[in-house]
Amino acid sequence: MAASKPVVLITGASQGIGEAIAHVFAREIPGCRLALAARSEKNLQRVAKICVRLGAGAAEVFPCDVAAESSVAEMAAAVLKRFRAVDVLINNAGVFRAAPFLELGVAAFDEIVAANLRSVFLVSRAIVPSMVQRGRGDVFNMSSIAGLGAYPNSAAYCAAKFGVTGLTKVMREELKSKGVRVTAVHPGATVSPSWKDSGVSPERLMPASDVARAFLDIYRLSRKTVVEEIVLRPIGGDI
Repeated sequence: MAASKPVVLITGASQGIGEAIAHVFAREIPGCRLALAARSEKNLQRVAKICVRLGAGAAEVFPCDVAAESSVAEMAAAVLKRFRAVDVLINNAGVFRAAPFLELGVAAFDEIVAANLRSVFLVSRAIVPSMVQRGRGDVFNMSSIAGLGAYPNSAAYCAAKFGVTGLTKVMREELKSKGVRVTAVHPGATVSPSWKDSGVSPERLMPASDVARAFLDIYRLSRKTVVEEIVLRPIGGDI
């Protein structure tokens, strides 16, 4: 059975899917304790207040650049000092910027890979050892349908998300015997700031709350079961 009042660390929790995940855990698991990480402290504070109103036992903010090793180390130490342990790690942080391959600069490539892939490695490396020590934990790594197939004008993003998919597979193989479940989540187009100026009608996008609920439902499964990967797409299925 899942812990009755789990500690849930969510990166990229200041908006979009990350905020929706925080809301659904707060609402559906009364008394849960949330560690909310992102770069914007102001937005995190806003999300934290909402989560407490929804039922979270605590919602603490931990401003952090998850692509920076020193920032992640400080965040992880602060989270573990405050809560002692993390039951659920949700590596949700990421960015998307479109650019044709032939026009993609090295700096832009590095930035996108760092935000989407390096961040998963850094945060997991900082938090998972404490899960292994306890013999229990859940890790969700946010990949994308772009981590399963190629999309034009998305070379850096696809490379990063394919990396998340591969990293998640390795983590699962190494950690499954240690009581830690690892899941890759592959959403398609979802209502979020990334799609704000895309020109795509919101009617064609999945609500962030639907994607968020998938995390909660997977977490609630018995410890005898692991969902290795889950793919979510808008009903039209083309984005």
